[in-house]
Amino acid sequence: MALPLRPVSGIFFRAVDPLHAAGALSGSRGDGRYSRRGQPTLYLSASRAGVEAALIAHRAADEQERIVLQFAVAADRIADLRDADTLARVREEAGDPFADWRGIAAPPSWRVRDWIEARGADGLIDPSRKAPGLWHLVLFRWNIPGAPTVRAQ
Repeated sequence: MALPLRPVSGIFFRAVDPLHAAGALSGSRGDGRYSRRGQPTLYLSASRAGVEAALIAHRAADEQERIVLQFAVAADRIADLRDADTLARVREEAGDPFADWRGIAAPPSWRVRDWIEARGADGLIDPSRKAPGLWHLVLFRWNIPGAPTVRAQ
């Protein structure tokens, strides 16, 4: 059975260090919930409130303030982890995407990404655990032929 994939489009938000604003579309540099160091991944939030929720989990005590940038996104093949059936299948086949990932050599969420990507997805919708009802878009590829488009606004 194929993994259901859905289109996603609209305005999304990303908090970045002001010194790296010009490279905001380069994606994340280090390890993340769904990315190994050096693996192309663009983390976006569907709302400004989603950005704030994400920063609760990721802001270091000594980190400087971030600026919030807006991006227009158009994507056709996104796995939606808010969908109960999709989430159940992902957990059965690849592991728990919401398990703690920090301090683990190879967290289950990396296997989840690999499994979802192998089924043709260009990214996934990750529901916020800090603020239920909010969500984030995680892109595995963007701005290359056949991939989602992301444009600064």
